[in-house]
Amino acid sequence: MDLSQTALVFLVVAPGVVFAVLALVWLMGWIPDEHVLSRISGGTFSAAVLALGLVVWKVVSTGAPVMVTFGTWFAVGNYHFPLVLMADRLALPFLGMTAVLSGLIGEFSATYLHRERGFLRFFLLLHLFAFGSLLAFSAGSFDLLAGGWEIVGITSVLLIAFFQQRPAPVENALRVFAVYRACDIGLLVGIFAMHHWAGTASFAGGLPKLTGNQASAVCLLLLFAAAGKAAQVPFSGWLPRAMEGPTPSSAIFYGAISIHAGAYLLLRVQPLLAQSPLASALVIAIGVTTAIYGTITGRASADAKTSLAYASLTQVGLVFVEIGMGWKAIAVAHILGHATVRTLQFLRSPSMLHDYHQMHSAIGGELSPTGKFLEDLFPEPVQLWLYRWALDRGHLDTILDSLVVHPLMRLSVLFAKLDGLGPVGAASLPEEAAIPIRSSAGHGGGR
Repeated sequence: MDLSQTALVFLVVAPGVVFAVLALVWLMGWIPDEHVLSRISGGTFSAAVLALGLVVWKVVSTGAPVMVTFGTWFAVGNYHFPLVLMADRLALPFLGMTAVLSGLIGEFSATYLHRERGFLRFFLLLHLFAFGSLLAFSAGSFDLLAGGWEIVGITSVLLIAFFQQRPAPVENALRVFAVYRACDIGLLVGIFAMHHWAGTASFAGGLPKLTGNQASAVCLLLLFAAAGKAAQVPFSGWLPRAMEGPTPSSAIFYGAISIHAGAYLLLRVQPLLAQSPLASALVIAIGVTTAIYGTITGRASADAKTSLAYASLTQVGLVFVEIGMGWKAIAVAHILGHATVRTLQFLRSPSMLHDYHQMHSAIGGELSPTGKFLEDLFPEPVQLWLYRWALDRGHLDTILDSLVVHPLMRLSVLFAKLDGLGPVGAASLPEEAAIPIRSSAGHGGGR
């Protein structure tokens, strides 16, 4: 491997190695103090940014992507799982965003979570999340991308349930997990379809060759997965519940990186989208619907974090519109700008409220609400209906409960009973043993 290939491997693997080492020493009974953890985190992500600089220099100077091939993990018949890392002009902005913002979140969290009893757990999950994100963005095949995609999903769920001494974060994390798992079926089936029709799911040498109908089917499956990960309508109901996690994790997941993973997936298959007018039109329709939904619902949010989450939802909806229109460069620039601004807003949301109250007192009256001229365009009965609709968050919780969450929970209870038919003797597990899922929306109560 040359220097740029080594740098790419280091960039992706370093956070994962740090996670593994810290987890091992924790299992051995040693818990590093906060100062040591913050220094390790800062050093890891600083070195990752330097490695990224070498990769960027190589790609810009040669005009060709940096690729590292580790061979095939396993092969069964015509199916093979290639281990290929690739940094091209699409992957580089996302790799840079992940390395820089993860390091920033680590530095911020060292102070924000000072003396929090889950301090080590947070930093373990932060490094695992960074590894999963870097793996997904640098993968040279959809098979490997799915691996990083799943790591990002599980760390998201674990961080939502970070304050596990309270029931609400755990319940909301289970809801998010149910939506994630249901929507990830689209990614897995889409990868299977690519292998079935094209014989490969690798895009290191170009996207798999598919016919028009095949491209439409694959794009629709991947759109299903992308919409779930990006909390697009009709899957937006889980987003306010995700605010139960710590503010730093909310910033990096739902302001910067995780919420844009779905957009990255669609950008990666954008040439296939261009072959499918149906899939492109559906991407645009979902984006427009989500942007309108996020705008209306965000105006009725009762707390700063949830309001910012819906603002993120609106912007990602617009990014989906740009992808559907084929404006790839505009979408990437929009993602980078939005991730940077939204991360800053999430991190300073507590002080932002303080600043707002100071400004409110300074002017001696109430600050004029934004968008009031738009509300005045509607008659009062319509305004009241929209307000009630926004307070209930578009009834999406009810839809997700009936179509996704409760069926999956009932299925899990059934599997637990079937598993109990063995010698463990859990066959009598009652249905009430399932973890309860409340129907009311979360209120972003995370610290």
